[in-house]
Amino acid sequence: MPGGRLTHEERQRVAAGLAAGLGYAEIARGLGRPRSTISREVARNGGVRGYRANQAQQATAWRARRRKPGGHPEIPAADTDGRDPRTVREFEERFADMMIETGVPPMMARVLACLFTSDTGSTTAAELVARLQVSPASVSKAVGWLEQRGLVGRERDGRRERYAIDEHVWYQAWLASVRSMARWEDLTRQGADLLGGATPAGARLGATSRFFQHLGRDMVQAAEHWRQTLADQP
Repeated sequence: MPGGRLTHEERQRVAAGLAAGLGYAEIARGLGRPRSTISREVARNGGVRGYRANQAQQATAWRARRRKPGGHPEIPAADTDGRDPRTVREFEERFADMMIETGVPPMMARVLACLFTSDTGSTTAAELVARLQVSPASVSKAVGWLEQRGLVGRERDGRRERYAIDEHVWYQAWLASVRSMARWEDLTRQGADLLGGATPAGARLGATSRFFQHLGRDMVQAAEHWRQTLADQP
């Protein structure tokens, strides 16, 4: 049915079409689907560069489960601060959806949303498995991805290991982005030197290197401004 949910096979064909450089309209024609269906599917599951059929299928199944009555296990009536846990959980889901739509893989977004909406800002792998109803391997992979980007750290709690977000998580993540910019700058500058600045390819790489040089410098200044702002607060 043109307006129905995409199947896993169709998502694989969407991923193959994107990898081949096809546009939304061409992919939609091949599937007999509206163009808007394909554009929404890709936008909410990582974008053109981040779309993966298996992850999109998993995220859709999760969204379908959460809409069913009783889809969330063990939601208490209220917490000690008087907040409605169901409302908090709904915000957590919207937060994860927003991250997914802006390029964060679904499982990584769900783990990060759990940490952000926890007052302690930390949790164990077992707690994440129970809360998200996923496998330990899925949690481990998600945490590893978040660690690489400076978004999550590990800490010991007796014999248990907890995953936690630092209160300056975005400062740390920003610095990780700065380091990425530095790598882009360095390698494209090497390419410009290798190919020669007088050639079109060398000039292109040289301009790219200068762009990342300026971008990285501005990002460092912005990060330091934010750090100083925090330090000045009482």
